[in-house]
Amino acid sequence: MQPYEERLSAPPSWWLIAILIGVSVGLIMLPFGTLPMLGGLIGGAALACVGVSSYGSARVRVVADSLVAGEAKIPVSALGTPQVLDAEEAAAWRSYKADPQAFMLLRSYIPTALRVEVTDPEDPTPYVYVSTRDPKALAAALTAVRSA
Repeated sequence: MQPYEERLSAPPSWWLIAILIGVSVGLIMLPFGTLPMLGGLIGGAALACVGVSSYGSARVRVVADSLVAGEAKIPVSALGTPQVLDAEEAAAWRSYKADPQAFMLLRSYIPTALRVEVTDPEDPTPYVYVSTRDPKALAAALTAVRSA
């Protein structure tokens, strides 16, 4: 079996924006004095960093016989053949080709993805869309689990 694990962490520019949010809150608090300004700077930056960290904490893993994507755990036996999506195809499946019933773990800052049909007749979800930096490795891991 070929293990796979990836954390969909936020890009460095998002962390810079979080720090700038803290600076903005500090500047807003400046008229109230130095201590409120420092509190706003630290508090605003901390809250923004917590938001970026929680959004970027999504993980994609192949564990035992399941695909774990964020909060979802999907048995590989309920999945069809994985389809590797390049940046152009991934953008299409995120927008005009998207099905509202599909399970999507997407991150806009990751251009590539993997799309896998759900073959379980009891599940109304048509497919799983997972943003990943290495869709070929994820597809290989799912195929290896299915073959084992």
